Amino acid sequence: MSELPEPRFLDDRLSHWAHTTPDGEAVLYLDRTWTWAQWDERIRRLAGALTAFGVRRGDAVAFLDKNHPACVESTFAAARLGAANAVVNFRLAGDELDYVLNDSGAKVLIVGRELRPAIDRIRDRLTHVEHVVEVTPDGADGDEYEALLAGAAPTGRGADVTPDDVCVIMYSSGTTGRPKGVELTQANLIAHTVNAHEGWGFDDGDKNMVSMPFFHVGGQSYVQFGIYDGVPSVVTREVDGASLADAILKGANRTFLVPAVLAKVLETGPDAVKLFGALKTFCYGASPMLLPLLRQALEAWPDTDFIQVYGLTEVCGVISHLMPEDHRDTDHPERLVSAGTLIPNAELRVSDPDTGDEMPVGRQGELWFRTPQLMKGYHNRPEATAESVTADGWFRTGDVGRIDADGYLFVEDRLKDMIISGGENVYSIEVERVLAEHPAVIEVAVIGVPDEKWGEAVKAVVAVNGSLSEAELTEWCRERLARYKCPRSIDIVDELPRNPTGKILKKELRKPFWEGRDRATV
Repeated sequence: MSELPEPRFLDDRLSHWAHTTPDGEAVLYLDRTWTWAQWDERIRRLAGALTAFGVRRGDAVAFLDKNHPACVESTFAAARLGAANAVVNFRLAGDELDYVLNDSGAKVLIVGRELRPAIDRIRDRLTHVEHVVEVTPDGADGDEYEALLAGAAPTGRGADVTPDDVCVIMYSSGTTGRPKGVELTQANLIAHTVNAHEGWGFDDGDKNMVSMPFFHVGGQSYVQFGIYDGVPSVVTREVDGASLADAILKGANRTFLVPAVLAKVLETGPDAVKLFGALKTFCYGASPMLLPLLRQALEAWPDTDFIQVYGLTEVCGVISHLMPEDHRDTDHPERLVSAGTLIPNAELRVSDPDTGDEMPVGRQGELWFRTPQLMKGYHNRPEATAESVTADGWFRTGDVGRIDADGYLFVEDRLKDMIISGGENVYSIEVERVLAEHPAVIEVAVIGVPDEKWGEAVKAVVAVNGSLSEAELTEWCRERLARYKCPRSIDIVDELPRNPTGKILKKELRKPFWEGRDRATV
């Protein structure tokens, strides 16, 4: 695709394929298929419907459902108006939904039928939402979204739209205990697609399996690759074995998934391993890959190109990658625990977290990145943006790592105490806030511990007043947090270890679980 000019607007490549290969497959989803011309028409109609709803440049719409092409359509339609699509995690609990939707300021909410009851329960608390549109997985009778498209007048890009307009707001857990909206512009997403695409691509006849949740930057950004190159995207609603197998049987042969999926496939047996051998490329990231699992996968699929990626929502996803040749380089096995090398147009600075001074090669420090992929800022949080982005454009990640003499990045710890479980970011302070609200809890610390399936699992260590069981605390969390944020184990102790100044020593709590373990951080 190198003969095509680099796009300026998010929809440039999609419009190109709609004009040059109008009848080619663009999207396959469940039992439905749309050509490039059909998909472009749907997006134009959605842009018209949003215009009729009063959505203008600088506004936001929101999407809440499991994976559905309508989410991608919402992003492109909003972008054509200079508006943003706030993609909401469908696993959030009621209070969390309330907060995110109100913070986004979305005027229009598109919600999946099975999640509609959760919205109905909090509808009176959604102060900005003027219109709620229900969408079904299969376009069944009564699908309000399909009816909306059918009755809308198609519209093109607004004359006042610029590449620097925010087109996606991705919510991630915040260190203050509340999610933060990461504002990504059209220019950000395009830069990510071009840069993170370096070193691999699609061949004629390829199909791209898109299975990462769209509320995750891994799903929202990865879907852009197929669109950029004009190859069909096979979108799965779930990330279960049956859905992934169905996508592969439909011809999908390149994908991006979290390491936990690899573990599940290997556990399932030889038939599943053989089926997944059809994948030319398996890109993985978003959570730690344990070395034994990685070595097992490399042996099971000798003809598959493995690509590991490290990144953050604030840089649209990928900022470094470990390429296929590094995975099978017997001369440098130590690189399997690295996060690879920087993608193009990215700068790295390893800095002293206290002084900001640059650290020499081989020394640990906080990882700072500068890239055109860097977010516009945190939605409604200028102070948080200023804390994370320096005046000269460096993003302070809160991750601790080092770089070796050959330019390989090793991510070794996290200043922010973030736990990555199955590709989901869980901030310990968010879980601690909920546990601390229990009247019997005196003090609490939440840490990540190794988990063979999910990479890391959430663990809480609490001191309590009186008699309180692990089951009672677990239920307390489940009523107030999304299930994936809830501790998988809770230790009740007499007191937590502290340093002389009274700070809880999380390092000491983690030590018995992580000591002696090799871990590839991704």
